[in-house]
Amino acid sequence: MSKNHKRVRVLLSRMFPANGIDLLRNEGFEVTIWESERPMTQEELIEKSQSHTALFSTLSEKIDALFLERCSHLDIISQFGVGYDNIDIDRATKAGIPVGNTPDVLSGATADVGFGLMINVSRKMFYLHKSIARGEWKYFRPNANLGIELGDKTLGIYGLGRIGAEMARRCKGAYNMKIIYHNRSRNLKAEREFEARYVGFDELLELSDVISVHTSLNEETAGRFDKTAFEKMKSTAIFINTARGLIHNEKDLAWALENGIIWGAGLDVTSPEPMDPGNPLLSRENVAVLPHIGSATVETRGKMAELAAMNIIEFYRGNKVPHLVNPEVLAG
Repeated sequence: MSKNHKRVRVLLSRMFPANGIDLLRNEGFEVTIWESERPMTQEELIEKSQSHTALFSTLSEKIDALFLERCSHLDIISQFGVGYDNIDIDRATKAGIPVGNTPDVLSGATADVGFGLMINVSRKMFYLHKSIARGEWKYFRPNANLGIELGDKTLGIYGLGRIGAEMARRCKGAYNMKIIYHNRSRNLKAEREFEARYVGFDELLELSDVISVHTSLNEETAGRFDKTAFEKMKSTAIFINTARGLIHNEKDLAWALENGIIWGAGLDVTSPEPMDPGNPLLSRENVAVLPHIGSATVETRGKMAELAAMNIIEFYRGNKVPHLVNPEVLAG
């Protein structure tokens, strides 16, 4: 299409970084932004999408069979994020709607959060910070507030893709950690670069001093870390999840922590999100929880906005989506 997209209306489900919005407007698209702090309800999203041609969405939007049935007129959906488990991809494909995402750009930022959570849990930093505010720092106690060291320990990665590789790189470089991993298939590049060793799931649980989750959420991975899994882990092990909250069973995790089955846990994702402020995990000394901020840097969020915008722009320029989740829609 030409630079004039006057009849193409793009709905942005949030106030995304300005560079992405500017790209769309400079290309001539008519842009509508949901400017409220709260997200739209699904009914509001459906209603507003009715009068638009393209949707620029994020993870918390429910783009399921109902949405796609009522909004089958959409030309394209571009997701602000690498994950898209909020979107019924099969239904979108059947409706002929290409779905774009923003891969690669958030790997380093997300791995930083996983790495930081690991360190914080190993030294109980979140809890001890709050203890100062409670007036509990009185005097030196030689056997109090003890953490565990990470040097030369074993990092087990569940899902050694781009983000998992960045986590491995940090742990190998900073702590000379041994890297083991479990994937659907082997990652030969990581095996060469980090001397990573492929293991079965049970072996991952039994050998790891730290387990870091970086897989996508699907039928196979949902609830994978449950009571049975935690019982197979070392009592000194740390569990880190920066992927999706539904990959671990939160009640089982709480049980494992309360009973000393594992040492601690660091979570950037919970189930549900947001986490209830009264959740007892938040007051445990061996737990660190963040509000799903894996990609939350100025640089990464800006790049995500750019990629999501370019998915839409390139689609209308030439029926191509640079980062396409369901390529069969545009095949041929």
